[in-house]
Amino acid sequence: MAGLAAALVLPGLSDLVLITGPSALASLFLLLRGWGVRRRPGGAGKAGYIVIDGSNVMHWADGTPRLDPVQEVVRHLERRGFTPGVVFDANAGYLLSGRYQHDHAFEKLLGLPRDRVMVVDKGTPADPTILRAASDMTARVVSNDRYRDWAAEFPQIRQPGFLVRGGYSGGQLWLDLDPPDGGASGGKRRA
Repeated sequence: MAGLAAALVLPGLSDLVLITGPSALASLFLLLRGWGVRRRPGGAGKAGYIVIDGSNVMHWADGTPRLDPVQEVVRHLERRGFTPGVVFDANAGYLLSGRYQHDHAFEKLLGLPRDRVMVVDKGTPADPTILRAASDMTARVVSNDRYRDWAAEFPQIRQPGFLVRGGYSGGQLWLDLDPPDGGASGGKRRA
């Protein structure tokens, strides 16, 4: 902007208008575009981050491991304003397709960006990874696992509303996102 002003005011610098004019317009466009985007830390949706225990959720429909329940939970949470991430055990690919599947395969299947899907390494339990990610991002966890073995290391699992239960009832997905009585897991709430 200063270069454009100088080019317009000082007679010997009038040729600079050819460079400073488009540069000033591009800068103004980027500035206005940046102001129009609502920024949140890490790009979280208005409801915040939420971590999905993919290996738990994939058994929700009928006890058989399938990716459909995970996909449906991801879409439902996105519609509710959450930014979901999914963590799978290393054996998830074997359970679903008879072969190992890395993060990239699940990213494509779930339609999520690379930084929101993780398959833990073979021999590594997914539970502490899920709980650490949720703790680091001040997120909640979607799972029917109670994580009792990890309560000493992750005391937030005892906080009402931290663990979001869910499942299917009458073929319909339900998530206990808004538990009654201030957060204690209780009745099934339709999604």
